[in-house]
Amino acid sequence: MITYVGLLSFTEKGIQGIKDTTKRAAAAKEAAKKFGVNMREVFWTMGECDMVCVLEADDESSLAAFNLATAMQGNVRSRSLRAYSAGEMDKILTKLP
Repeated sequence: MITYVGLLSFTEKGIQGIKDTTKRAAAAKEAAKKFGVNMREVFWTMGECDMVCVLEADDESSLAAFNLATAMQGNVRSRSLRAYSAGEMDKILTKLP
């Protein structure tokens, strides 16, 4: 599984329905499974992003489809970052001269 970090910001619609944010996150967690994505962790944050998620997917297209389906709901805008474990980073580093 490939690990990603999702950075999410509420849209105006998302803020207007903020009282349902935890319910929407639970629904998103269930929907993610249909795309082959595991939402491992969800955190509500203060600062530049309103939420941070740790996600796992078999491939980039699964995550892309899930992100697009989530965006269609209109509550959040997201950015995804590929995350590497220490072991994965060590493998990358072996390729350096």
